[in-house]
Amino acid sequence: MLILDNLKQQLEDMKPGIDELYEVLDIEKCRSEIEDLQQMSALPDFWNDSENSQKVTKKMRSLENKIEKYEKLRESYEDTLVLIQLAEEDGSSEAAEEIKEELERISAKVEELTLSTLLNGEYDSLNAIVSFHAGAGGTEAQDWTEMLYRMYTRWGEQKGFHVTTMETLEGGDAGLKSAVVMFEGENAYGYLKSEAGIHRLVRISPFDSSGSRHTSFAAVDVTPELSEDHDVEIRPEDLQIDTYRSSGAGGQHINKTSSAVRITHLPTGIVCACQTQRSQFQNKDYAMKMLKSKLLEIKEKEHLEKIEDIKGVHKEIAWGAQIRSYVFMPYTLVKDHRTGYEQGNVSGVMDGDLDGFINAYLKCLSQGTLKTDS
Repeated sequence: MLILDNLKQQLEDMKPGIDELYEVLDIEKCRSEIEDLQQMSALPDFWNDSENSQKVTKKMRSLENKIEKYEKLRESYEDTLVLIQLAEEDGSSEAAEEIKEELERISAKVEELTLSTLLNGEYDSLNAIVSFHAGAGGTEAQDWTEMLYRMYTRWGEQKGFHVTTMETLEGGDAGLKSAVVMFEGENAYGYLKSEAGIHRLVRISPFDSSGSRHTSFAAVDVTPELSEDHDVEIRPEDLQIDTYRSSGAGGQHINKTSSAVRITHLPTGIVCACQTQRSQFQNKDYAMKMLKSKLLEIKEKEHLEKIEDIKGVHKEIAWGAQIRSYVFMPYTLVKDHRTGYEQGNVSGVMDGDLDGFINAYLKCLSQGTLKTDS
């Protein structure tokens, strides 16, 4: 039947891309590396070095995950091909809708794996620390910051990342002045690095009784969580460490003791805080990790050797610097100004549907076609 012939042709057109992924992902090399790592982990003294053993097991899981994703894709292709052949033998088109849906899933998996091959930066595979900061505008900007916080945490949970809120600073009447969230999982930084910048909102304000249209801004900062083997000198005299009581949910102990920690790096003005752990020591440890990651990222970007010379790039959280606009009124549209990608389903985007924007960024980045002016 014509409809089945068309579906079969669509499936066969995907085969070259699937075959190419086998080579690009270097599946054979991955299998060989896993064997080597398994032999290493079987050595009697392997677990004596906990830091090294964690690195080896993490690397092994990453390779196994890559192979599993490819094998599931190949399996889906083969199963769908069999389904089409059975439908052709029966001479029935009843399975056409099921086949069509499966083709869409296979196409999405091919694109996802293809994009993952673009995540080859030095830090792309690492966890990501995402900070949110309200721009000028009081309650409006703070409410927008909380909306972004919700959007990204939803995206992370949908993608299977472990999402942990490290610190929040509530706004006066509503929203958040700032927040810090950790996204743990493979390639978290590789995907989220596209989101760093100024985000602009246009809507009818729920806080304005006159029903006028407002424009709000919030900044999103994304930093990789760097491991202990990255060396950076942070002098104690360059740090201002403050403790305070944690806010929000967290239990009696967290809310009634000064366990939250805020660290300010005086030479650069970088501030890192954590309030989610039960002890002051744990919060300080997390805050120091975040500070180290931020300093090292700036150092790498600017090719500087001394922390004292670091001057971070700071853009005003206002008009003209935005990377993306979210328009709720007079029409609904979310547009990324660097890639040109846009989506009209604003509610879907705010519920975490960000893959289209992230994928467009990665494609433009690999092709060198990102626009720098907003």
